[in-house]
Amino acid sequence: MKNFPKIWMNGKFVKFEDAKIHVLTHSLHYGNAIFEGLRCYETGKGPAVFRLREHLNRLFNSAKTYCMRIPYSKEELRQATLSLLRANKVKECYIRPIIFYGAEHIGLEPEGLSVNVALIAVPWGHYFGEKCEKGVRAKISSWCRINPLIVPPQAKSAGNYVNSLLAKMEATKAGYDEAILQNISGYIAEGPGENIFIVRQGKLITPPVHAGILIGVTRDSIMRIAKDMEIETIIRDIPREELYIADEAFFTGTAAEVTPIVEVDDRVIGNGKRGQITEKLQSAFFGILRGKDERYYDWLEFVY
Repeated sequence: MKNFPKIWMNGKFVKFEDAKIHVLTHSLHYGNAIFEGLRCYETGKGPAVFRLREHLNRLFNSAKTYCMRIPYSKEELRQATLSLLRANKVKECYIRPIIFYGAEHIGLEPEGLSVNVALIAVPWGHYFGEKCEKGVRAKISSWCRINPLIVPPQAKSAGNYVNSLLAKMEATKAGYDEAILQNISGYIAEGPGENIFIVRQGKLITPPVHAGILIGVTRDSIMRIAKDMEIETIIRDIPREELYIADEAFFTGTAAEVTPIVEVDDRVIGNGKRGQITEKLQSAFFGILRGKDERYYDWLEFVY
C-alpha cells in the first residue's frame, strides 16, 4: 500500500517502517484495541480534517467503555493529528488513531499494561471507487450484528470487527460489493463499516441505536444536512423486506462517505440507480467536505 513517511507514536514521529509492535502485544491477542477512522480533504483554504473533535469524543468514549485510560488529552491528540498531517505535507488522506495495550504480560487482565497511542495517515480514495456514484450491490449477511449483551457495539474496538470481516468476506465471495447485517431480532442494523439509510415517500429512515449500530459521525452529518434541506428523518426499526421495497437506499461512513445502494439480494432498489434524494444529500456532503458551504465550517479542522 502507499504510505506517508511519518507516523505519530507515543508522542513522537517515527518512520513508517519503524512503527512496530511486539508479537506479545496484548491487544493483538485479545482484540481490545480502540480505534477511529477520519478523513482529511483538500479545500480552497487548504487541507481540513472532517469533524475531528467528534471522532476524538467517540474514541475516548470507546476507551471509557473498556476501562482503558488514554495517556493523552483530547486536545493533545487533536494537535498531534494536525502536526502529523503537516509533517507529512498531506493534502488528502485517511487517518487511523489506534489505542492498544502493550506486551508486558500475556494474561487476559490488562492491569499493569502500558497503553500505547498511534496516529497513522494513509492515502485512500473512495472506498467503493466509481461505485460511489453508480451504487453498490449488497447482500444480507447470514451473520448477525453483534448484540449489546455480548459486547458493546457503541465501542469502536478491534474485536468487534471480526463480525464485520466475516460478513464482508461472505458478501464479496458471493459476488456482491458489500454486506448488510441484521440484528438478532431480524431488523436491519448496518453494513460491516457503514450505517444505512433508506428513502420512502420522500423521507429518510435509519435504524435506531438499539438495533446494535455504531453511532456514525457521517450518519449524524447526513441527518443534520437533511434537516437543513427540510427532509424528514425517521429513526426506527427497519425489517428486511422494507429494504427491498425502498425507493432509495445508501450507506454512510468515513470510508464509504455517502454511497448509493442499488441492489439488495438481487432485488433492484428503486430504478436501480442513485436516487434523487441520495444524490442531493451526497452532493451537499461532498461540497461541505471541500469547504464550499460556510454554514458547516465548524465541521472542518483546517490543518494550517
